[in-house]
Amino acid sequence: MAPDRPAAGRSVPEPARPIVDVRHLTLTYQTADKPVYALSDVSLTIGKGDFISLIGPSGCGKTTLMRVVADLEQPTSGEVTVNGMTPEQARLKRAYGYVFQAPALYPWRTVERNVMLPLEIMGLPRAERKARAAEQLRNVGLAGFEKKFPWQLSGGMQQRVSIARALAFEPELLLMDEPFGALDEITRDHLNLQLTQLWRRTRKTCIFVTHSIAEAVFLSTRIVVMSPRPGRILDVIDCDLPAERTLDIRETPEFAALAHRVRDGLKEGHSYDD
Repeated sequence: MAPDRPAAGRSVPEPARPIVDVRHLTLTYQTADKPVYALSDVSLTIGKGDFISLIGPSGCGKTTLMRVVADLEQPTSGEVTVNGMTPEQARLKRAYGYVFQAPALYPWRTVERNVMLPLEIMGLPRAERKARAAEQLRNVGLAGFEKKFPWQLSGGMQQRVSIARALAFEPELLLMDEPFGALDEITRDHLNLQLTQLWRRTRKTCIFVTHSIAEAVFLSTRIVVMSPRPGRILDVIDCDLPAERTLDIRETPEFAALAHRVRDGLKEGHSYDD
């Protein structure tokens, strides 16, 4: 019997290509005395519009995994694609924005000129640079601060400038390496709320490294729980809370149940002392 074929004039839609596809990734550092096994057989698929949090104990490879995606580390084995490209090709095409743990702003440049820096490197016209910087500063709630210098801003405001800078060249993927970890709890809550609102507006695909269970549950569409070194994926948890979230959602039974599952996953990985 002949195989079924699509009806004439009708096309079969191709499945959506993942934004990030990690397959059997292993990374080992060779040191003077003995090798350090950072990641072991990690596989993860991230679709368009996902907000993925990586959570696990210190040294479990969360940041290392993100750095491999960004072409800042080279895997020992396995495959990684970003928008169907190698990480190196994605980096050269500026397919992602990267927000580091510290804001990494130039103190002698104004807020506006810090945001415009990658656009200057790309050679965009000055008018377009200014327009994009103004748009992204509005997105992070810093309209009116364009002419301020980083040292005139609070730590949380500086981190918002770094997010605006990462978004200014309109990447499809945003990589965030524990950007709020050094901030006080009140500021962190405020920025978590702003970030989830920004994500709803832009639907950027995000990979977010955190040590905070509450932060992971509040922000994510999926939470990836990682084991102590060598880093492995213990659980991938769908976070099916409503897309529109306020801080009050943390008091709900649904939020508590998700946080409990993350905590259980971390315990299973022996990240807590007995």
